Amino acid sequence: MTVGNSDARILPVPPAPFALIVGSVVRRASADELEQAIRHMGLQPERIDRDGRAQALPTFRLRFGTLSWIAGPADESALDQIDPTRPSTSLLAASLPRDWRDGRHCWMFVPEDADARGAATGPSAEGRDYLKAMLLLIDLFNASHFFWMPARLWSDAPQFRASVAEMLTSGMPPVLHLVAFRRHDSDEGEAVGTRGLMWFAGQELEAGMPPGWTVAEMIKRLARLALDMMLHGRFSDNRALQGLAPGETIRLTAVGGDRRTVRVEFGRQR
Repeated sequence: MTVGNSDARILPVPPAPFALIVGSVVRRASADELEQAIRHMGLQPERIDRDGRAQALPTFRLRFGTLSWIAGPADESALDQIDPTRPSTSLLAASLPRDWRDGRHCWMFVPEDADARGAATGPSAEGRDYLKAMLLLIDLFNASHFFWMPARLWSDAPQFRASVAEMLTSGMPPVLHLVAFRRHDSDEGEAVGTRGLMWFAGQELEAGMPPGWTVAEMIKRLARLALDMMLHGRFSDNRALQGLAPGETIRLTAVGGDRRTVRVEFGRQR
C-alpha cells in the first residue's frame, strides 16, 4: 500500500453498465421529483431525450467527479439482455420480483465511454468515484437488486452495498458480487469457470471438477484465486501453489495465444 494515497487501497474498477431494481417510491415519483432527488445527492442530473424524442419515462445524464452515466428505465432490449431466466445470466441468492420487468422497476446505468476505458490498470480517484456513485444510487433508488454487467450477475443490492462500503475502507473486493462462478460441461467432464474476472485482471479462470468435489468447494478455491488476481493482476507465467487443504496442490497454466484463460488443476501431493 502506498502511504498517503487512499486510492491505492481501492480495487481499480473500470466503469461498467449496471442495473437496479428500484423501490416503489422511485417508481411513483414524477420526473421532476426524481431530478430534484438526484440533484440533492450531488449527481448533477441533466434530463435528456432518447434518440431525439421525448419519452414518457425520464432519462438522465448523471455526473459524479470525472464520470458520467446515462440513466433511465430499461427498455425491452435491455430487459431481455439481463433477464434472469436466460441461461447466460447468473443469480447470487437473489430471486427477482415477478413484476421486475414492469414499468419503472428496472433502471439501467450506462457509463459514457465505458468501452473505451478497457480493463483496470491501477488504483485511481476515478475508481473511488465510481464506487461511491454506485452506493449513492443504491441508496437513492432504494434498490433491492443489483445487476453487474461484466459478470452478467444479479445479487442482493443491500448486501452488495455493504460489501462495496467495506471495500472502500479495507480494499478487499466483494468477489462473489463482481465475478460469476458457472458450472458447465467440458471435454474432460464437469468444470467451473469465472465470468467477469476479465474486467479486473484481463483473464478468466477455468477448472475441471475433481471426482467427489462439490460446486461450493470449487467456488471457495476459485474465489481465492480470483481475489488474488483482482488485487495483484493477471498471471504472467505458469505456477504451482499450495491448496486450501493439507496436501492439496494447484497448478495454474495460462492457455491460448492471448493467455486470457488460466486453466486450474487441483491435485494431491504424492
